Amino acid sequence: MHETLSNKRAWERGMAHLKRRDKVLASLIAKYDPPMVTLRKNYYESIIEAIIYQQISGKAGAAIMKRFKTLYNGRLPNPKRFLETDEKLVRSSGVSPQKYTYLKDLCMRIENGELELKKFEAMDDEDVISELDDVRGIGRWTSEMFLIFTLGRIDVVPNDDLGIKKAIKREYKLRELPGKEKFTKLSKVWSPYGTIASLYLWRSLDGENGGWA
Repeated sequence: MHETLSNKRAWERGMAHLKRRDKVLASLIAKYDPPMVTLRKNYYESIIEAIIYQQISGKAGAAIMKRFKTLYNGRLPNPKRFLETDEKLVRSSGVSPQKYTYLKDLCMRIENGELELKKFEAMDDEDVISELDDVRGIGRWTSEMFLIFTLGRIDVVPNDDLGIKKAIKREYKLRELPGKEKFTKLSKVWSPYGTIASLYLWRSLDGENGGWA
């Protein structure tokens, strides 16, 4: 059974670990309350949203998601129903042709049993990433967001995330955005609580009045 962000003791152990190992994280932990994360329970809906929200603003993504659900009486269609829906109707909600192919591939894999979402809870992080990476339009970053905000995994450091890079550059007083070598070094220091470190770095970008609630 994997320890998750919903476990209060995991947070306590994680913060204590980071404060011991990293002076910068110790400063952020002292400055900010623990970033609150509400985990998504519906794996299918979480992946659908991740695809729809790709490369557009949160506001635009929310608008498309709402119109998409309206096609199905305000709810997400199950994979079978989606595959039975005419492409033109789906695209009328604002879903791009490319994202339509991503959604179709996801639903086809679920329908034919190639992708079993219910197994993710018991799988290791890299195995989940590998499974999702096979779906068209889902890369490592999207898979890492799924690991953090849906499965609640506690040792994920998204080294392609621009926000994390900017926070590291600022907080660690680097001259440029960190590269792979720097990420690898920090990840080893933070492990096995890399997610908590990532959340505090994102939190630092929000400022005093920001938050994850």
